[in-house]
Amino acid sequence: MFEQLRRASDRRRHAQGEFAELFRPWHAAERGGERVALDCETTSLDVGHAELVSLAAVRFDARHIHTSSALSLYLQCPQGLQGDSIRIHRLRGIDLHGGEALGDALRQLLEFIGNRPLVGWCIDFDVAVINRHLRPRFGFDLPNQRHDLARDYVRRCKHEQPDAAPDLRFEAMADALGVPVIGRHSALGDAVTSALMAQRLMQAPLSPSLASQA
Repeated sequence: MFEQLRRASDRRRHAQGEFAELFRPWHAAERGGERVALDCETTSLDVGHAELVSLAAVRFDARHIHTSSALSLYLQCPQGLQGDSIRIHRLRGIDLHGGEALGDALRQLLEFIGNRPLVGWCIDFDVAVINRHLRPRFGFDLPNQRHDLARDYVRRCKHEQPDAAPDLRFEAMADALGVPVIGRHSALGDAVTSALMAQRLMQAPLSPSLASQA
């Protein structure tokens, strides 16, 4: 309820402002049904402390993934960058030299996504981290619809095999859907892989052999 009230308040205050497009209702026929696959690499899995290291977004529809126009940004080295997160995303302080200032990166993201729905694996985490940094700078949270691939995958598996117990790990889902894993734990690679998985879920029911792997 609190989130809904905050979202309504954000819409009232910003519907005529610089980022008014974000607050327009999205319709499936708009822009050919384009959505945005989003992924972030962070310093931590704790939403309350995670800092952004890199982020990527790629537009896609049921047939095309627009990789040539994808957004892929490295941020200036955050204070919280430590060995544990570096081992996962393999981005060191030196790799972030010349990275984008956080405010500039968030502005580019807002301009890129517009009012399109956001899709991703554990998308609620990515959006929560972005919102924690977005609200102090721009005065609102991301208002976009969002779709978590794991939830969509579970619904599809349960519809086709009610007794299925799907493996919701990123790599396992990609394998079951017949999708290649591209650049795992890079923001752009995970965003493109997420777009491929979303397309697979949008296009057709899982075959019996794929459903049985779930």
